[in-house]
Amino acid sequence: MRDASAFLRQSGFGDAARAPLPADASLRTYTRLRGGPRPALLMDAPPPEDVRPFLSVARHIAGLGLSAPEILAADETQGFLVIEDFGDATHAAMLDAGADPLPLYLEAAEALAALHAAPPPATLPAWDATAMARATAATFMDWWWPAAMGAPPDAETRAACDAAIHAMLRPLADAGGFVHRDFFPANLMRLADRSGPRRTGLLDFQDAAIGHPAYDLVSLVEDARRDVAAEVRAAAIARYLDARPGVNRDEFAAAMAACAAQRHLRVAALWVRLDRRDGKPHYLAHGPRCWRLLDQALAHPATRPLRDFLDARVPHALRRNPMAMTETA
Repeated sequence: MRDASAFLRQSGFGDAARAPLPADASLRTYTRLRGGPRPALLMDAPPPEDVRPFLSVARHIAGLGLSAPEILAADETQGFLVIEDFGDATHAAMLDAGADPLPLYLEAAEALAALHAAPPPATLPAWDATAMARATAATFMDWWWPAAMGAPPDAETRAACDAAIHAMLRPLADAGGFVHRDFFPANLMRLADRSGPRRTGLLDFQDAAIGHPAYDLVSLVEDARRDVAAEVRAAAIARYLDARPGVNRDEFAAAMAACAAQRHLRVAALWVRLDRRDGKPHYLAHGPRCWRLLDQALAHPATRPLRDFLDARVPHALRRNPMAMTETA
């Protein structure tokens, strides 16, 4: 039986007061520990979650001189970690409180460029066309399609969607870079006592993989959960590319469009899964934004295979949350 109290006692935090933090869409939970040897958080990652990827990527990020939470104690078998507490100043919280978005997005872009400049750990899984097509099918085909169309997709439709995503992402096949996969304001911290790329604390990197770095920049500047002003988006992209002068800008723009199309389709359908499977209907409020961002991405020539698939099978009137679902937060 999993025993968080015993783990905390063994780690020297047995007497710490516990204050649960708000949960997100994952199974992991976080609890703030007060009164222990130092400010810390308890990460509770029950099966099928696995803390080992978090530990591995945290070591990689720290080895680059960037800011990942220090690991203070770990029980890989039970899925418990005690990690450094970066505080409450997530970029998301600061933006919600009215902070000027431009400095935050520029700092995030600077940290992201530094993260991408180094080779990724060879042990990371692939975030390639096959993995991205599979992830899209797991939300768009398995959840959105039956809810919107009234029946599951047939085998030919599934195969056509898979082929379209593979064709769109084929030019990205040789990228081989580090991909955080969830690089957006809720997973970024303002660390006021640090400077340069270290000023941005990185969180929720356990799903990191090897793929095209454009995916992370899309996650930042085309956020599924909040609107990003056009001028802020442009400035963040410019800051990132200025920090990586060897990157071909036209090729990177095409890669951003392709990654955006895949991500926005997958995430627009993910909100449906969270509603129907997990009982979290409030995420549907983000559906209209994702469909709008998908429409913007499909205007780029690099996304033509997916655009052609959708134009043939999903009328524009249906590109939204399924009609029976609410979009009210």
